[in-house]
Amino acid sequence: MICRTTLAIAIAISLSAGAPRAGAEPKYGPGVTDTEIKIGQTMPYSGPVSAARVIGESEVAYFKMINQQGGINGRLVTLISLDDAYSPAKTLEQTRRLVEQDGVLAIFGSFGTPTNAAIQKYLNSNHVPQLFIQAGASRWNDPSRFPWTIPLVDLLRSEARVYGQYILTTSTDARVSVLYQNDDFGRDYLEGLTQKLGNDTAHVIVATAAYEASDPTIDSQILTLRSSGADTLLIAASPKFAAQAIRKVAEIGWQPTEFVAQVSASVTAVLKIAGLDKSVGIMTATSSKSVGDPQWATDLDYLGWVAFMRSYYSNGNINDGLALVGYSNATLFAEVLRRCGDNLTRENLMAVSTHLQGVHLPGLLPGITVNTSPTDYNPIKEMRLQRFDGQRWVLLPAIFDE
Repeated sequence: MICRTTLAIAIAISLSAGAPRAGAEPKYGPGVTDTEIKIGQTMPYSGPVSAARVIGESEVAYFKMINQQGGINGRLVTLISLDDAYSPAKTLEQTRRLVEQDGVLAIFGSFGTPTNAAIQKYLNSNHVPQLFIQAGASRWNDPSRFPWTIPLVDLLRSEARVYGQYILTTSTDARVSVLYQNDDFGRDYLEGLTQKLGNDTAHVIVATAAYEASDPTIDSQILTLRSSGADTLLIAASPKFAAQAIRKVAEIGWQPTEFVAQVSASVTAVLKIAGLDKSVGIMTATSSKSVGDPQWATDLDYLGWVAFMRSYYSNGNINDGLALVGYSNATLFAEVLRRCGDNLTRENLMAVSTHLQGVHLPGLLPGITVNTSPTDYNPIKEMRLQRFDGQRWVLLPAIFDE
């Protein structure tokens, strides 16, 4: 195992060298040849959060498009995307296959907090980049302990602090309840909210209720939270359970101010299932554009995504925001590969990925960019609140730093 100091030296050398000089000998890591770059990921194509499969499908379609256009620096990109059913044990099994049998250069964009947690130590101990994962727990921004792991989505604690700021700004006597998934994903929301409320936490948060990802429903938890007398509800839940919570809140006639986790803000995968009429007024924090929002009708990045959907992911739902997420994520990884040039080693991939400044992504809101450093892997540091009006998400004015 290479020590962290050695990794830092390798990164520094790579950066000082810059892009490979013309005529320089190519440097390749596993999965790379003169004609191909092989990368891998796991996605919940089945199981309790299979709505997120759209992210993987759109990323696979994106690299097919890139390959039809000639690839990246003359190499075709093979993205091997395997089903893990949102099962940590299956994630580890599939990831080991990708690394040890398929010989991928890196793991890109794998989905989920418990699933990524199951492979983090394995990938870091083997010096395999775990890049731009779709999980927002604070543990992912830990370069001193896990230098090979970089997140991409807004960190969950930062998102929860946005909700806390809104509560503190708009109410002096709010009574808050929290539904959360009983793992790092859910607990990070609770921790971030607690941090923001500070000394007010004890009398502001009046009730919490946890659920397991394997539970069939969360109806009993919602009834418990309502009985607390809370007038505000944070739904820190994955898509299936968020839809259940929104629907149950409406069915029992409870009318709290509602916030829903960003990962569960999809109109098609969550709000339509819960009932659009039952979702009116719900808020979420985001750094991303909302699909179907007319303000993006002439936005060139948005139009580029629409064209991509029609030509390369025609069986996808153009109203599903997760398709835009996958497309945008894939553009970032493609940009990192371009910047690597002919130095396609795992070490240089990490060097480039940890020195991103002001990188524009098509799915991000104007003014929000990707920024990383060797001591701060959190790529997105700004968010805006938005409220659902029954048809679409409507942005609220202020931008909130974490």
